[in-house]
Amino acid sequence: MTIRFQRVLLKVSGEALMGGQGFGIDVAVADRIAADIREARDLGVEISVVIGGGNIFRGVAVASKGGDRVTGDHMGMLATVINAMALRTSLTKLGVDAIILSAIAMPELCESFSQRAALAHANAGRVVIFAGGTGNPFFTTDSAAALRAAEMGATALFKGTQVDGIYSADPKLVPDATRFEQLTHDDVLSRGLAVMDVTAVALARENHIPIVVFSIHEKGEFARILTGGGRSTIVTD
Repeated sequence: MTIRFQRVLLKVSGEALMGGQGFGIDVAVADRIAADIREARDLGVEISVVIGGGNIFRGVAVASKGGDRVTGDHMGMLATVINAMALRTSLTKLGVDAIILSAIAMPELCESFSQRAALAHANAGRVVIFAGGTGNPFFTTDSAAALRAAEMGATALFKGTQVDGIYSADPKLVPDATRFEQLTHDDVLSRGLAVMDVTAVALARENHIPIVVFSIHEKGEFARILTGGGRSTIVTD
């Protein structure tokens, strides 16, 4: 069996954890995503994860109502820690050794991020879950995913979304939107395709990291794509 990528970073949105709920964490969904991670890990792939917080809180929501964006973003960072703890719990239930590294120090809950610690845990066979975004306001968790992928020497950045790849428009709103099999980083930036924010795509481009966009809701899709199957859009140089 051929494995396309040996060291990958998976970006999971906070919204993915909601399932059919309007808010919070659906434990069954967290367990299913954890099972997909275990399946991919069992292939011998080294996996780290960046998780968002939009199911609990979005910093831009505070700013849009006249509040302080920095405070709002800090609140969003805390939401990512809650999600990271939920995902680690689901992984632990499946017998997967996982560790949370937070960009914001909270030693009672998890370890603090450093590249040295992250690589040591990865080399020890653990799934490393990165929480707290980049630790800075005004940066999204997409940007954190591209940054951590570069720091980990990841050979691909997997972005789990609501649909099975990148489209010319939201296929839920535009049924005849064009689906792309392959794009370049420059294509994504020049066309303004809303798959990841500009900072994240530019950072991936500068570090020659392919972005693989797939549906996080398709059970087993993560492993299928890693072994050359599945349905996704790949963004390369």
